[in-house]
Amino acid sequence: MSTGPGGGLYTGPGGGMSTGPGGGLYTGPGGGLYTGPGGGLYTGPGGGLYTGSCDEPYRSNWPPAQQLFAHLRNVGLGHIVDLLTNAGWK
Repeated sequence: MSTGPGGGLYTGPGGGMSTGPGGGLYTGPGGGLYTGPGGGLYTGPGGGLYTGSCDEPYRSNWPPAQQLFAHLRNVGLGHIVDLLTNAGWK
């Protein structure tokens, strides 16, 4: 729930709410909303939605889903909530 550097609600580089490279809301390689290898929405090894074992697991600094969804809706990013819930997040 931290809004400071690296925190789940931080909007700066690497933060959970950042749309830039490495951020939780980034849709590019390695981002939390990336569906390719290593991304948060990837279901293969190293991805955030992978259910098997992995030598290099995906790591996340996102806040709990309830708080994340509320914050996203409050800042006008409800479409991201829809994307995440359609991907199976609750």
